[in-house]
Amino acid sequence: MTDHYYTENPNTPSNPVHWQASIKGISLYFKTDRGVFSKNNVDFGSRLLIETFEKPVIPGPILDIGCGWGAIGLTLAKWMPEREIHMVDINERAIDLAKDNAERNGINNVEIFKSDIFENIHESQYAAIVTNPPIRAGKSVVHSIFENSYSHLSEHGELWVVIQKKQGAPSAKKKLEELFGTVEVVKKEKGYYILRAKKI
Repeated sequence: MTDHYYTENPNTPSNPVHWQASIKGISLYFKTDRGVFSKNNVDFGSRLLIETFEKPVIPGPILDIGCGWGAIGLTLAKWMPEREIHMVDINERAIDLAKDNAERNGINNVEIFKSDIFENIHESQYAAIVTNPPIRAGKSVVHSIFENSYSHLSEHGELWVVIQKKQGAPSAKKKLEELFGTVEVVKKEKGYYILRAKKI
């Protein structure tokens, strides 16, 4: 069976690479590997989400669901040192890389742990949740992220999602509208949508 980036324990032989990226005016050094999502660079969707994301107006931690090796969560943590950022993924190799990358960049305001979506998440008062959802895992997984995000957000908390039009952005927006009410398309670029849903 072929490994996917949402595989719990990738069997793909390890072959780590090291590189630097600059996002939102922040330079970070990353170690990535085979068996994780977008190992050679910060993918366009994640970069667009990071650059578009706005600081929450309410207090509380921020959650990065499906954090991979840490591009989104670690950049936001460096950008907002006053906030606690929780980062989760099912992929154990990705979690190890994210922890390594937090250490190599001197980022201490993060808590990184393994969780199958919300399975091991006990916080229920997040100011914001961000996700570049695992589209290849299927619509039911993506919709589960949306549904659980609503119950784990504080009042006036926000869910930020990046998704391509061809991978279901319109149907994702419709599902979010069912859960949250009004959903804003904050940005569209090269077929990618940045959606923001606020819990009222």
